[in-house]
Amino acid sequence: MTLNLITLQPIIALVAGILILIIPRLLNFIVAIYLIVIGITGLLR
Repeated sequence: MTLNLITLQPIIALVAGILILIIPRLLNFIVAIYLIVIGITGLLR
């Protein structure tokens, strides 16, 4: 099983959602990290 960006996005979203429910202050950091990762992977394609 190969893990690519399409299979990782739902897993990342699920983990991020759980973390935000547990610690709401993490929302800014999780969104920022997600946007940075998506931007970098978009540039490298």
